[in-house]
Amino acid sequence: MPMPAHEIEALLKAAFPDAEVAIEALANDNDHFKAVVTSAAFQGKSRVQQHQMVYAALQGKMGGDLHALMLQTVAKD
Repeated sequence: MPMPAHEIEALLKAAFPDAEVAIEALANDNDHFKAVVTSAAFQGKSRVQQHQMVYAALQGKMGGDLHALMLQTVAKD
């Protein structure tokens, strides 16, 4: 079952309360999104670690309810 953008945003904000989250639909199918997540939690982490943190926040929905996510993470001061 597809996953609406607001659910992705809610999961990310729950995991990263200080985060600025921008979600953009890449197709009109609730299955392909771009996410830009800016959080202080990413400070000192490699890009791979940052992305792993985001995938963990999505609670296993990546690859199931959420088919594709173009991800950009930013560490804020």
